[in-house]
Amino acid sequence: MIDFLVIGGGVAGIAAAAHLAELGSTLLLEREDVLGFHASGRSAAMFEEDYGPAPIKALSQASRAFFETPGDGRDSYLSPRGLMLVAHQDQRAGFEADLAELDLAEIPVAEALTRVPILSPDKVAFAAAHDTATDIDTDRLMGDWTKLLRQRGGDTRTRQEVTALTRHGAGWRVETRSDSFEARQIVNAAGAWADVIAEMAGVRPVGIQPRRRSMAQLPAPGGHDVSGWPMLMGVHEAWYAKPQAGKLLVSPADADPVPPQDAWADDMVLAEGLARYEEMVTTPVTRLEASWAGLRSFAPDGVPVFGQDPRQPGFWWYAGQGGYGFQSAPASARLLHDLVTGRDPEIDRDLIAALSPERFA
Repeated sequence: MIDFLVIGGGVAGIAAAAHLAELGSTLLLEREDVLGFHASGRSAAMFEEDYGPAPIKALSQASRAFFETPGDGRDSYLSPRGLMLVAHQDQRAGFEADLAELDLAEIPVAEALTRVPILSPDKVAFAAAHDTATDIDTDRLMGDWTKLLRQRGGDTRTRQEVTALTRHGAGWRVETRSDSFEARQIVNAAGAWADVIAEMAGVRPVGIQPRRRSMAQLPAPGGHDVSGWPMLMGVHEAWYAKPQAGKLLVSPADADPVPPQDAWADDMVLAEGLARYEEMVTTPVTRLEASWAGLRSFAPDGVPVFGQDPRQPGFWWYAGQGGYGFQSAPASARLLHDLVTGRDPEIDRDLIAALSPERFA
C-alpha cells in the first residue's frame, strides 16, 4: 500500500509529492500525457510577492528565500523582470488603488516611455513601477522537484485519469482507466478537477471554480529588443503584457468561469484584451503567432484550500491556488508537509486557519 497518493501533476502536485516522499512511499497520478499540461504549463511564470489576497502574499513572501537560494550551490530560480503599471488620464483613482495594492512607486511618464518605447505619450498619463517582480524558471523548478521525488523513492504515472476513489479499510482504493492503487492517504492536487475528485471520494466539494485566462503571443513590437522590458499592466489588471523569449505575451486578464476542461482562448475576449493593450501603445497588433488559455482555479473566497478534510481523515485538500501556484509553491508544499506530520508549521496559525478546508464545514 502506498503511503501518499497525489492526484494532479501540475506544480502543486509535483511540489507536494516531492516533499511528502521524504515521509513515505509516494505516487503521483496525472490524467494527461505529460506533467504540467494544464495551468502550470501555461503560466505567465512571474514572482510578484505583493500580488494576490493576503494569505497568498504571505505564502509568496515565505517562498522567496527558496527561490533565491535553492541550496547545494544552485543558481536562483528568479531572474530580473520588473513590473510597470500604466493608466489613462481618467483612471487616477484606480491607479492610486493599484499603487497601494502592489506596493508600486509612481514614476514620471517620460521614464516609462524610455523604459518601454512603444508606450503612447498621448495615452499614458500615469505610470508606476518596481523592480522586485521577477521571472520564475518554471521548467527547471518542476524538473527539479520531479527529480527530488524520484530520488526519494517516489514515482509519477501519466495517462492515469482517476475514475473511482473509495474507502478501503483504513485507506483508499483509487481506480484509473488502466490500473488500480491502494493508498493510506490521498492528496487532492487536481486543480480544476479538485471538486470532481472530492465527490468521487464522498467528500463534500468546497466550490472550486476554474476560470479561464487567455494569452496571445505577438512578435516583438516594432522590431524592438523586449528582453529588458518590465511586465506591463493596465489598471485593475484589465490587461497585461510580458516579454518572453524575444516575443511579447499579451493577456486580457480574463477570469471567465468554465467547467474543468482543456481550455482554449475565446477569440472575442482575446480581441477585446488586445484592444485595451493597443490603446496604450503606438504599435498596432498586426499578427498573432499563437494563442492559448489556461485554467486558474479558485475557492469561493479566493484563498487556497490546504489541509485534511474535517469529515474524511486521510483526504488532504491542496487546491484553489488560482493564478498564484508557482510563486507560492515552496512555502505551500512545506506547509502541507508540516500539516501531515503534525509539526508546528513555520507560518502563522491564523494563516493556517484561513487556508483550512474547515472554513467551509
